[in-house]
Amino acid sequence: MTSETPTPGAAELREYVEGYLPEDDTLTGARARASELGCRPVEPSTGAALRFLSVVLGARAVVEVGTGAGVSGLYLLRGMAPDGVLTSIDVEPEHQRAAKRAFTEDSVPPGRTRLIMGRALDVLPRLTDGGYDLLFVDAARPEYPSYHEQGVRLLRPGGVMVFDNVLWQAKLIDPARRDPETTALRELARAVRDDKRLVPVLLPLGEGLLAAARV
Repeated sequence: MTSETPTPGAAELREYVEGYLPEDDTLTGARARASELGCRPVEPSTGAALRFLSVVLGARAVVEVGTGAGVSGLYLLRGMAPDGVLTSIDVEPEHQRAAKRAFTEDSVPPGRTRLIMGRALDVLPRLTDGGYDLLFVDAARPEYPSYHEQGVRLLRPGGVMVFDNVLWQAKLIDPARRDPETTALRELARAVRDDKRLVPVLLPLGEGLLAAARV
């Protein structure tokens, strides 16, 4: 009998996707600091998608909810226009100090970042209507539905909002899950899908990206 070569499975495919674009020392260092701080950075495929979107949009004004240790911020800044400004919001000062270090190591001019410490739901209402090209949310998932309406207000026509971890542990499709995180993710998914002001897409990158363009 002839033995057949095993067909690669989902785990191997995921590993290939995540390793498709290798990360440099700056990103690796930022990931290490994120681990030390106990915050979970975006997956490499998610970062690549953020950089891709920033390039496609010619992004000059981006809002990030959840600074972390600066991994997602590095990807966003690398895709943005040279004069683009990243506004990043986080409640943890240690996270923003780590992000500043990552940005400095990547030779990002200080004027290209605006780090705001505080609750995003308090900060976002103070930002300019229609003044942003991209909104990226990677924060407390029970708050996700609240960022949907803020995103619609903040984005210019053609701008894009992106929510990370929407498919986290496949909770979204498990009808037995009734916890606050899962309930919020379902509410967000329905709201974005049914919002006539948006053109949505659900992408199985990292732990799941829900993206929507403002029409």
